[in-house]
Amino acid sequence: MPTAFTHGFVAFALGKTAAAAKMPLRFWALSVLCAVLPDADVIGFRYGIRYGDMLGHRGFSHSLLFALLLGMLAVFLFFSDVPKFSKKWWAFAAYFFVVTTSHGLLDAMTTGGLGIGFFIPFDNTRYFLPWRPVAVSAIRLSKFFSLSSMHVLGSEFIWVWIPAMLLPAGAWIWRRK
Repeated sequence: MPTAFTHGFVAFALGKTAAAAKMPLRFWALSVLCAVLPDADVIGFRYGIRYGDMLGHRGFSHSLLFALLLGMLAVFLFFSDVPKFSKKWWAFAAYFFVVTTSHGLLDAMTTGGLGIGFFIPFDNTRYFLPWRPVAVSAIRLSKFFSLSSMHVLGSEFIWVWIPAMLLPAGAWIWRRK
């Protein structure tokens, strides 16, 4: 998996790309939360949930259904000022869906793990993208702060951070025209 820093940075880049206007703090906080939350599934290890189980790491919480439900829940709970199910409401829901989905897509680009359960609970198959340039990060926090994590961060900078910075730059140029 990429680091939480990278998932958060991608959320920020997507927000800067999607939002032409100044957005409230809750928008940015929810963006990062939606991008990072799928990895909360590692808590399951403590309760005997195995990696490859439906609720295991990179399972349901990395699925498209989870991203859709979380995106809708974020708007429902934190954007009550937006009329329910209006065009703006669905635009926010779609945005938070994309931000949450970015987590699984980034994980599917890594060199380790069992793959991503994009279609759980309908299909338990785990998938990777055909191109996997991002070095996998350690799951355990104690192993994260090691010399090998520098290799991971370097990989993420090249393959995720630089392209992510190009998204808002491109959107800015597009809006200026």
